[in-house]
Amino acid sequence: MPPSRRSDPPRNPAAVAPTLDAHYGGGVPTPVERRAGESSDSLASRGGHCPVELVRGSGPEMTQETQCLLRRRLRLAAVLLAVGFAAFWFKAFFTDQLATEAGRLVFGLHSLTLLAIAAVAIATSSRARISLAGLRGLELLTFGFPVVFFLVTQYLVVQQCCERGFFDFPIAPWLLMIYTYALFIPNTLRRASVVIGSMAALPIVALMVQLVLQPMVAERAGVDTVVSLLLAVVLAAVSAVFGVDTIGSLRRQAFAARQLGHYRLKQSIGVGGMGEVYLAEHGLLKRPCVIKLIRPERAGDPRALARFQREVRATAKLTHWNTIEIFDYGNTDDGTFYYVMEYLPGMSLGEIVERFGPLPAERVVHLLLQACDGLREAHAMGLIHRDLKPGNIFAAQRGGVYDVAKVLDFGLVKPIVGTEDDDHDSLQLTTEGSITGSPLFMSPEQAVGDTTPDRRSDIYSLGAVAYYLLCGRPPFEGKKPLKVLFAHAHEEVVPPSQSRADVPADLEHVVLRCLAKKPADRYQTVSELAAALEACESAGRWNQADAARWWQHSANLGEHVPV
Repeated sequence: MPPSRRSDPPRNPAAVAPTLDAHYGGGVPTPVERRAGESSDSLASRGGHCPVELVRGSGPEMTQETQCLLRRRLRLAAVLLAVGFAAFWFKAFFTDQLATEAGRLVFGLHSLTLLAIAAVAIATSSRARISLAGLRGLELLTFGFPVVFFLVTQYLVVQQCCERGFFDFPIAPWLLMIYTYALFIPNTLRRASVVIGSMAALPIVALMVQLVLQPMVAERAGVDTVVSLLLAVVLAAVSAVFGVDTIGSLRRQAFAARQLGHYRLKQSIGVGGMGEVYLAEHGLLKRPCVIKLIRPERAGDPRALARFQREVRATAKLTHWNTIEIFDYGNTDDGTFYYVMEYLPGMSLGEIVERFGPLPAERVVHLLLQACDGLREAHAMGLIHRDLKPGNIFAAQRGGVYDVAKVLDFGLVKPIVGTEDDDHDSLQLTTEGSITGSPLFMSPEQAVGDTTPDRRSDIYSLGAVAYYLLCGRPPFEGKKPLKVLFAHAHEEVVPPSQSRADVPADLEHVVLRCLAKKPADRYQTVSELAAALEACESAGRWNQADAARWWQHSANLGEHVPV
């Protein structure tokens, strides 16, 4: 299902990958990282649920999807069979079955079969990880015990009926087993042929043995009757096998239909206010990527879709090394809008501080200078970010270079200047009186809403990020967003040196000027801010050797750094 492109071809449709946002009060959560050398099986077990696998053909992804589907179907089949066997088990107490030795034998086997199937239902309902081989073993228990039970029952029924002067063959249980297996258990055509063929052959072979060993049975069962039974079981088996193949083919087609162009969705890694984020892979180049798409339930909202598309258009214009790059975007046949982003192995600044504490001053300057470089291009193009925060600045590894700062998530980006139509569209996309941005890192003018935020609003937010990196906490904190917003607008910030004595005075001065309440008292451009940072004594003291050493040894994060 090739998507319809919106404009020019992407700059590099091969490179792709995940970038995530985590808005204050709700947004896209941090993804579950796959560690180096970790299989998708273990990833599924850590996440507690099966990852989204949308692929065509065989391979590890298809194996994982089959494992998840087999577990669900096996649980359902075991529950249904257990209910059926339990019903007939209770029925035995109201009949004369237990009065005879043969009846007690059947009842004992019936009880054992019920226990085995119930155990399978319980095992597949637990949260314990079960390998594909283990699931196939449970499948054998689920259908093996009933097969043995029906063979013994068939032998006794045929014998007892012939002793009473007529021939009867219990074919219904075998048809039930054949079609239950075909309907619930995902299989290849070859494996289905072997298993279902065995189910069909066993009752016929058992009957043939009785015909040879028991003359009474051969006398009561005519040739026509035996041939009719043989044809009925064979036809049921053949139709069941082809049914399995048809269901499998439809399942593979469903995977293919849900692919987005040349990209295969592999795992859902986040859901936010604007859309869903999927870990994906370029179909031809087999390179990792991330696809962000509008949520289906929001597809009918013109404002949401317009904002989503505005995010893409704004970000796709940016080409700086320190800004997240958009490689592809478009619409699927069902109208779902999506775009593809570059892969960023690493962590957001928020994750780094949360896991390892405040950063040294030289590293803070190193990362902030790169963020200024990325914002310089955006501001020069007439765009402001309006949601700068530690979660939206990523420390990535790119081309063997560590601590490459990437500015992410231009979801709240807004043109500084534009045509009359552009201003009208912007008004239509934001509810009157609404507040956009993250309260913990929001500028006073955003918090109050009296004036339109400009470039200096991003500078304030960048200063708040710097404060967070140095102190391990934002400039203002509170349990309620309104209190935090009030503090940004009216309260003076506590200097970083009072929280951390080793913060250099020159860097503290830069941070406090960024956090000035009045925009006129701040740096007026990111170029001015960058010049001030470069003049700090800490500037240039964090180099690539330091960054590589931290990522490879101090952080000990093999899952974040490509081998």
